[in-house]
Amino acid sequence: MRYSFYMAARSLLELIDAEIAKLEEARRILAKATQISGKHIARAVKSASAKAPRKRVLSADARKRIADAQRRRWAAQRAKNKKEA
Repeated sequence: MRYSFYMAARSLLELIDAEIAKLEEARRILAKATQISGKHIARAVKSASAKAPRKRVLSADARKRIADAQRRRWAAQRAKNKKEA
């Protein structure tokens, strides 16, 4: 019984070590691929921020009109459901 447990544990450890080796290799490859000079990083950050969509801001009045319209839609739906029941 103990022998099979130790063999199973040993094979699991070997599998884990193999996975760790694969992950370390993948990390090395990604680290090499992402080494960019400072200029490129600054350019990438600047272009990413320039492409970011601007946040739309609604006035309080617009939010109120939207909320009121939604409440009317809910009321109409409730009335329709009440009629059907």
